[in-house]
Amino acid sequence: MEKGFRTLTTGQKAYELTLEIYRITRDYPKHEQFGLISQMRRSSLSVVANIAEGYERQHRKEYIQFLTIAKGSLGEVETYLLFSRDLGYINVEKYNMIDNKRQEVARLLKGLIKSLQP
Repeated sequence: MEKGFRTLTTGQKAYELTLEIYRITRDYPKHEQFGLISQMRRSSLSVVANIAEGYERQHRKEYIQFLTIAKGSLGEVETYLLFSRDLGYINVEKYNMIDNKRQEVARLLKGLIKSLQP
């Protein structure tokens, strides 16, 4: 039985990154509920959702387009992680751990996009 995007390492790693972002943002200040928490969660969800949606598309060009959107959302995640670190919501160690995961997803996305291009 096929499991869609979950068969892709890229999809699995993006999913893990999103779970980690949900976990760390639980401890953010309540006044960030509709700010940084919401934005971080939305952008990380966008990464994994666009990988999944692109995977299900019928045409390679559409798949690449959705992967490119996922890559853009990953850029947003990077920005929010930097703010989180600089505002003291996460320490440098936790930032480095999560950013390493983000960088891994970025590398995988880049490779996947490259492998799909003619």
